[in-house]
Amino acid sequence: MHILGVSCYYHDSAACLLRDGEVVAAAQEERFTRKKHDSAFPRNAIDFVLREAGIGPADLDLVGFYDKPVLKFSRILETFVSVAPAGLRAWLHFAPSWMRDKLWVADHVRGQLGTYDGPVLFAEHHESHAASAFYPSPFERAAILTMDGVGEWATSSFGVGDGADLSITREIRFPHSIGLLYSAFTYWLGFRVNSGEYKVMGLAPYGEPKFVEKIRDTLIDLRDDGSFRLNLDYFGYLTSLKMTTSKMDELFGRPRRTPESRLEQFHMDVARSIQVVTEEVMLKMAHYAHRESGSENLCLAGGVALNCVGNGRIRREGPFKNVWVQPAAGDAGGALGVAYSLWHRYAGKPRTVDPAGHDAMKGSYLGPGYDDEAIAAVLDEAEAPFELLSWEDMPDHVAGLLADGNVVGWFQGRMEYGPRALGARSILGDPRSEDMQLRMNLKIKYRESFRPFAPSVLAERVSDWFDFDGESPYMLLVDQVADAQKLTAAEGDDALEGIERLKSRRSTIPAVTHVDGSARIQTVTERTNPQYWRLLAAFERRTGCPILINTSFNVRGEPIVCTPADALACFRRTGMDYLVLGRHVLAKTEQPALRDDEKQGALALD
Repeated sequence: MHILGVSCYYHDSAACLLRDGEVVAAAQEERFTRKKHDSAFPRNAIDFVLREAGIGPADLDLVGFYDKPVLKFSRILETFVSVAPAGLRAWLHFAPSWMRDKLWVADHVRGQLGTYDGPVLFAEHHESHAASAFYPSPFERAAILTMDGVGEWATSSFGVGDGADLSITREIRFPHSIGLLYSAFTYWLGFRVNSGEYKVMGLAPYGEPKFVEKIRDTLIDLRDDGSFRLNLDYFGYLTSLKMTTSKMDELFGRPRRTPESRLEQFHMDVARSIQVVTEEVMLKMAHYAHRESGSENLCLAGGVALNCVGNGRIRREGPFKNVWVQPAAGDAGGALGVAYSLWHRYAGKPRTVDPAGHDAMKGSYLGPGYDDEAIAAVLDEAEAPFELLSWEDMPDHVAGLLADGNVVGWFQGRMEYGPRALGARSILGDPRSEDMQLRMNLKIKYRESFRPFAPSVLAERVSDWFDFDGESPYMLLVDQVADAQKLTAAEGDDALEGIERLKSRRSTIPAVTHVDGSARIQTVTERTNPQYWRLLAAFERRTGCPILINTSFNVRGEPIVCTPADALACFRRTGMDYLVLGRHVLAKTEQPALRDDEKQGALALD
């Protein structure tokens, strides 16, 4: 039985295919179109998952869409009517896309798939999130918590999964939303909504929580059970195309930060404050979910579940013994969730949990992969010199390049599903280097210098280097670097403030240690990614350090690379020293000079 799940028309469109309840393939549309957060109908992603399964549209049994457009449209209409005429401009902005696309999903699916003549079914948005969180998790029974901006009406939901059964027991409803609260501050701090939230989270440790009480007293009424109400006088998303109103400027005594302008200590303090409040909400919701479910297991999904600092606090301080986060926690994961929901809830199929305790996500390596022949064809066409190594020799050779201080583009196996690079489409570096964070941010990623990098670590060695014992395969949990690896602050370091704190060497692995001593950890096992695991093991043999910097293989403003051609283009335009495509190793110094069009692209990125 083949089930296709689809999510689109808002951000991060995606497609997923299940065969008899097993994930065959899943991918975001942006990886194929090269448009970051692409919201268009995922024609390319659908073509890929069908091709990976070796079937055509006529072979599909069911197609599911991740939310209910009519119900969502009724919420939008009701909202605009309730604030009329204030929302007229926003209505005129949104209405055409609804009239053109969003209300006609079933027609679009049939038109795009052509030979498919089965049903097109719809799940509610948070049901899709909940299904993506629970069904592929390693738990037979678990509490489920989903948090995002808004679906149809729900902005957060609480539920319980038990075997193949899943029930949503409580919701928090629009316009009160922890996701929209965080996005409003993302907007007010001068970052882009639905993509800049990571920046707010990364900026927060540079600040102090000076405005926590102001946010609590003025903007949010938070109850002990995790429910809350926002003071809507300060938020513009009901009536305009802006996330905040002038009252937010009055509250903080200054206007919204202009995008790309200088970040001041004030902005860092605001980021820290909203991060702290968000973590408080997440913890209270988790405690409520535990009380109501009685389970020792928690599953998380929704865009707020990508807040790995909050996830880390739930894991450390919450009441649950085990926490599992869907790696594609945002809207892209809705395609997976609706497919699972159709398999278990609509088709009534049973669910079997891996007795060894592994989840069903296959490491989230669910996208396209390319063999030696396909890679060689791209390199030959580009006339790009390379060295071809054996699989046995390659890990040690690349470990030597990294130990010598080189930055390496790493392209191996099937592409990751979700926003994180997990060792398939990654840029790698030596975490022991004092200048590697700055170098990779400014000369390779072309992004803000304050952004932290994550460590990939051999799962067997994680507790030796971090205050963490367990698994974090999807880079969605933050914890502290182990005390044994931290360094005593140098004289004068205590006086450093804001971005200047980057100058302080905080640990033996400074390039992956954030200014508060934390790290966004990815544990790597030989079972899920053997080639990456061997590279980490080879690096440890050379250096004594089982860790590498792992950042996504892309530059600012672009999606993670998908194909060998994407990787080669990114490599040629940036300051990476080496590119490893499968067994093919390319040195920057041996590559032909950039063409004029490539030079212009590199200049624009810089």
